Amino acid sequence: MTLTAPLPGVTASPVADAYARLTEVFPGLRAEVLGAGERAPRGVGWVGAHELAAGGAALDTFLAYDRDQVLRDYGQEARPDVIASFGLHRYAWPACLLVTVPWFLHRRVPRIPVEDVAFQRALGHLTVRVREFACLPGDPAAGLPGARVVADEAALRAEVLDSVAGHLGPVLDGFGPRMRRGKRALWGMATDEVVEGLWYIAHLLGEERRAMTELEELLPGTTKPYVGNAGFRELTGPDGESLPTRDRASCCLFYTLRPEDTCVTCPRTCDADRVRKLTPAP
Repeated sequence: MTLTAPLPGVTASPVADAYARLTEVFPGLRAEVLGAGERAPRGVGWVGAHELAAGGAALDTFLAYDRDQVLRDYGQEARPDVIASFGLHRYAWPACLLVTVPWFLHRRVPRIPVEDVAFQRALGHLTVRVREFACLPGDPAAGLPGARVVADEAALRAEVLDSVAGHLGPVLDGFGPRMRRGKRALWGMATDEVVEGLWYIAHLLGEERRAMTELEELLPGTTKPYVGNAGFRELTGPDGESLPTRDRASCCLFYTLRPEDTCVTCPRTCDADRVRKLTPAP
């Protein structure tokens, strides 16, 4: 049966409300769901995820943005593998949110093959065509076209990991030859993008602790091709306060530009430096 109107309590797209909430708390990123027959944007600055996965001229142009930015911001050239690592992060971080934010907010998991996603990085604008999504029994969206009802929360978590892997796997293949990293290291980066993207957005939503709990359940450390677990742990601040942190499964290589300024979750950052970075200045 074809539905001619949205079900009560559900917008025309089962993930549109989640993407609107994402932009509300993080205005630097906009995710737009394409309607039936609507073409993905093309032109200057736009790239299809399938083009990045192909690893050709479109990826060269995409990485030129990072190369120019590094030269402008730091006054030096970066190694080609460092540029590729930066470029992968700047695509994968928002791309993972296309899956994890609807799951976190509404328990809906879209399938987003690379053919259905386009990105304009200068604008922070993603477009996505959602042909299929998973949801739980009782979800008002379960009657929409493309819905697949799964049994329970565990099954839905498996859908999250499978959807992200289905999208990022080809993208990693495209970036991989430029990064001087093996498959395990590349999937370590993917694991970090899943965790740190949702962790950050959940903090903006005021739901950081719930996100940490759910990410630990999502990535317990035994799910291939992902590497390691969510990696959260607690540090103690100077006044006895709890300071959440995590240990990344990979390194973004920023230290090659600024050795003294590592990320707070970098494996190279000791706990004393993490506490210092996480404690607000008086």
